[in-house]
Amino acid sequence: MIAAYTRVSTQDQTGAGQRSEIHQWLVNNGIEPEQVIWYEDRETGTTLRRPSFERLQSDIFKGKIKTVVIWKLDRLSRNLRDGVNVLADWAERRLKIVVVTQQLELTGVIGRTIAALLLGLAEIEHGFIRERQRAGIEAAKRRGVYKGGKPGRTKSDLVRARQLRDKGNKPSEIAAALNISERTAFRYLAMDKE
Repeated sequence: MIAAYTRVSTQDQTGAGQRSEIHQWLVNNGIEPEQVIWYEDRETGTTLRRPSFERLQSDIFKGKIKTVVIWKLDRLSRNLRDGVNVLADWAERRLKIVVVTQQLELTGVIGRTIAALLLGLAEIEHGFIRERQRAGIEAAKRRGVYKGGKPGRTKSDLVRARQLRDKGNKPSEIAAALNISERTAFRYLAMDKE
């Protein structure tokens, strides 16, 4: 069987674009829909504790899956170590890994090396995004135009923080998923206990 995996970072986003491009790749390669199992997550890529990803891993372990098709390598993981470990494990199981938008088929040592490089670049990109965001907020504060988060954000973030904690995420992972500081994540979790 072939696994098609998509991931978006938040509940508000949709994986329709990823799904469409993967579907087109499947059609172009003559793969029938009944040969494909779809796995879709709406979770941060900074953790591997994602429901559909865990189901995919289980199916791979059981030998059900022989090929994994993903839209872009950073959909697998935004963490270099996690991504490389997953790819190494998959390679040892002789899985074929297809990355549609980057036109890659990762098998063997060269495939793992290229994947490690791309995952490293994805992690750097994620860090740059957060740095630019922090710099923008600081500049807005200096200009006196920063108003902070939208009203009601704390309540929704508190609920989301609780959900992520209940899934086994660490405060640092919760902070990354909610785009808040780790200190704020600890504060939200403490508010939850009150």
